Amino acid sequence: MSSTTSTRAPRLAAAALAGGLVLLPLTACSFTSNNLSCSASSCSVTLSGDGSEVEILGTSLAFGGVQDGRAELRVGNASVSCAQGETVTAGPLSLECTSVGNDSVEVTASLG
Repeated sequence: MSSTTSTRAPRLAAAALAGGLVLLPLTACSFTSNNLSCSASSCSVTLSGDGSEVEILGTSLAFGGVQDGRAELRVGNASVSCAQGETVTAGPLSLECTSVGNDSVEVTASLG
């Protein structure tokens, strides 16, 4: 009986770990704002209204408004701006501003 118990415990631990790894991409993004969707390697979000904020891939992303066609964004402690179609890097994130409106921005974020 002890040999069955000693081999079962590592198998159960391995199964639990594998299950946790499958769920990891689903929990990599958590949101407190509008329209967030994530895949295994990136998240897309639409932020509207000055001060909208979201946590993406473990990093805080806040929208500071649009000025002269450029979205003002705060990534962690860094501030960046981007125009529609432009990609910028801030902290651990690469951000592509896929759409910039009068009071909103659609961003696709990925690590690195």
